[in-house]
Amino acid sequence: MWIIGTTLAPGAGQPAPTPEPGVALSPVALGLGYIPSVQFAPFYVARDKGFFAEQGLDVQFQHGIETDFLKLVGVNQMQFAVGSGDQVILGRAQELPLTYVLAWYRQFPVAVMSLAEKGLDTPQALEGQRVGIPGMFGASLVAWKALVYAAGLDESKVTLESIGFTQAAAVSEGRVDAALDYMANGPVQLRLAGKDVQTIPVSDFIDLPSNGLITNQQTIAENPELVQKMSTALLAAIRYTLANPDEAFAISLKAVPEAGGDNAAANRAIFDASLDLWRAADADIGRSDPAAWAQAAQFMREMGLIEADVPVDTLFTNQFVDAAPAP
Repeated sequence: MWIIGTTLAPGAGQPAPTPEPGVALSPVALGLGYIPSVQFAPFYVARDKGFFAEQGLDVQFQHGIETDFLKLVGVNQMQFAVGSGDQVILGRAQELPLTYVLAWYRQFPVAVMSLAEKGLDTPQALEGQRVGIPGMFGASLVAWKALVYAAGLDESKVTLESIGFTQAAAVSEGRVDAALDYMANGPVQLRLAGKDVQTIPVSDFIDLPSNGLITNQQTIAENPELVQKMSTALLAAIRYTLANPDEAFAISLKAVPEAGGDNAAANRAIFDASLDLWRAADADIGRSDPAAWAQAAQFMREMGLIEADVPVDTLFTNQFVDAAPAP
């Protein structure tokens, strides 16, 4: 885990930027994850510190299922959602004109976790074991297939069991030998419970595009200024969050009060683990790596997750990140 310092981001300590008096903010819906969480800290920071307002935007967060939001974005019934690169590839394969415009996570956040006493420290060590997965869908399934693909794991020698979202309990109680979970979730929960945890991060074996800001071709074509404003605000918020973690966590608790009180210590651990997944060299914040997209599309085609090749250059663009003001 990185030790995050307290260096101030540009504008830190200054009043939150606001639009000119009398200028109405434009309402924009943004689809986030299933429930409010400190793991969405940069978005709360963008609202609280005025980064959205500075761009003339009144961004309303909507919570729900990622795939549902991306279907709405794909048919232009919603203009923005947060989702992972693999879902953009799946959507494109189904002829949904999704485009990924800003990278938020710098590492694919899923790992296989187990109790250290099991000695499951390599993908091959999982052969002959029971591995839990929430279900045969979503990021966990993509992560599993990616690990099989990149590490040369013999999938036929592993018993993959659907266990719902009970990974930490299932591993702790020995109902499975290991489980797929987000690095900032299950492993953090187990360590807080005093367990010695072993993780096999998928990102150690294959570089996949992870969570970021997604829109559609129609919005880019007809309203590129809106996409630029969203991208500029989020870039500023991500940088501010990384540079000012204590303040960003406090802002998150205002947005998600149930994460405070008796739950504050656990949520701070989750927040700190999430920072590790977002951190990058300043010049790389927000930018997509074309090689990672090409690798992801190839892996998903070869593993049968998509049935046809997708043109890699349609999946993402760096144009809005590159055009944002320098920090």
